[in-house]
Amino acid sequence: MLSRFSTLGSLPNVFLLAYGWRRWGLAFGSGAVSALALPPFGYLPLLLFTLPAIVWLLDGACGSDGLAQRRRRLSAGFGIGWWFGFGYFLVGLWWIGSAFLVEADKFAWMMPFAVTLLPAGLALFHGTAVALAARFWPEGWSRVLLLAGSLSVADWLRGHVLTGFPWNAFGYVLSDSLVLVQSASLIGIYGLGAVVLAVFASPAVLVDGRPGTARAVLGGAGFVLAAMAAFGTYRLHGTAGLVDPTTSVRVIQPSIAQSEKWRPENRVSIFGSYLDLSARSRPETGSAASRKVLVWPESAFPFLLTQEPDALSAIETLLEPDSTLITGAIRAERNLDGVNYYNSIYVISDDGVILDAYDKVRLVPFGEYLPLNDLLSRIGLARLVNAPGAFRAGYRHILMETAGIPSFLPLICYEVIFPQVPGLLPERPSWILNLTNDAWFGVSSGPYQHAAQARLRAIEQGLPLVRSANTGISVVFDSFGRTVAALQPFVVGIIDAQLPAALPPTPYATFGDVLYFGILCIFIIFLTLDRMTQRSRNN
Repeated sequence: MLSRFSTLGSLPNVFLLAYGWRRWGLAFGSGAVSALALPPFGYLPLLLFTLPAIVWLLDGACGSDGLAQRRRRLSAGFGIGWWFGFGYFLVGLWWIGSAFLVEADKFAWMMPFAVTLLPAGLALFHGTAVALAARFWPEGWSRVLLLAGSLSVADWLRGHVLTGFPWNAFGYVLSDSLVLVQSASLIGIYGLGAVVLAVFASPAVLVDGRPGTARAVLGGAGFVLAAMAAFGTYRLHGTAGLVDPTTSVRVIQPSIAQSEKWRPENRVSIFGSYLDLSARSRPETGSAASRKVLVWPESAFPFLLTQEPDALSAIETLLEPDSTLITGAIRAERNLDGVNYYNSIYVISDDGVILDAYDKVRLVPFGEYLPLNDLLSRIGLARLVNAPGAFRAGYRHILMETAGIPSFLPLICYEVIFPQVPGLLPERPSWILNLTNDAWFGVSSGPYQHAAQARLRAIEQGLPLVRSANTGISVVFDSFGRTVAALQPFVVGIIDAQLPAALPPTPYATFGDVLYFGILCIFIIFLTLDRMTQRSRNN
């Protein structure tokens, strides 16, 4: 084993020969640096160093002769995977701490726990995945596919287990390349992740001492990237400017600081800012549309709209004939148990009547509700959102069809990060609506990551996506994920645009994650063939 290592360059040796705290530190550092490939940084080439590093750490921990004990392999693999995941999520999600500083006198003490415990918990998925990979760790080039497949399955499970939290799945590192991410229309975000992991971990084979194999593996990785680029270029060619001429949208971004939003003395001025922005004259390009849609962000009102008839009257005065307001709002519903509160979306007609409502299905733990409320409230924990009461979750995702507007899928806040949601609808919508309030996260990576994940939903489904965010990023994406118009964070403004046209259902919209599982099957086939080749060579 050591004789093989002595022929390597100095960089791989650092990882191959590491043990103890050095091994964990290198795994942590590799994960932390990998997170810099995510939005808004997008330093994708870093993965060419960090992902091979994990392969080399596993080589050193498992041994190339395959004689290491099972328990040692599992524990070493789990440690490498957990520390890698902890570094990845710590750097990728540090910005959640900003939410605890909005009301610092109440919540600042919780910030260190949230910033560290969430990454620690999410890293369990990576730790388990790498432990299983280590258990079956082979000698040859196929170990790259084993690691890539294991980590991508961890991403998939992270998006489905319990309530799911697929934030910053590995596929999002391609967000800055509109051409490359077009492949999400085929294989979805998890398929992108599997391909990214395999391609960018492939340089690890350079240390194997088999130049022919290394050239074949790297050539294959290059071919995959070239094929993705060719497909993306073909898909985007000659498709600009496709719109639905019947519908125009106006998106409002008021940029109201979270610390100011729920102060009673600001109720009138905040509502007035929405009315003033919405009343600005429209450009000529949108005036001919038969339906005009006005979009306000998540929980736009610092009061219960249904208890303020004057506010509904002001909305009626604001809206032109054949205009509709779609807005986020807190909805109250009285029943035998008292009053239940929902984070909702209202559709309001031009005569000030609420036509339809959607209640958010996937609530944010500790933000919109407190898990194990009776137990955790005793130790001083509380939910962050300053609402009249704890939110209840809605029953199901729905297709909203009302007021003559093309049917749409409403998604509130981080519901847009779940790629499986559109597949839950009985019919295909014409567009996706995402209302959010990222003011909680201040000047940080959070709003950029959130917007990038929304864009992937448009590409996966071949549907336009309209996004209204209180402090940004508000944006209109077309069905290819191209930005039609956008407002950057903390800009007060409006977006006027024709609603982009929907495309025919993409393969991902039709089959969901089936093609991603097909990629995993291909990985398994190559793993099996490589193992058979090694056995025949040894015999």
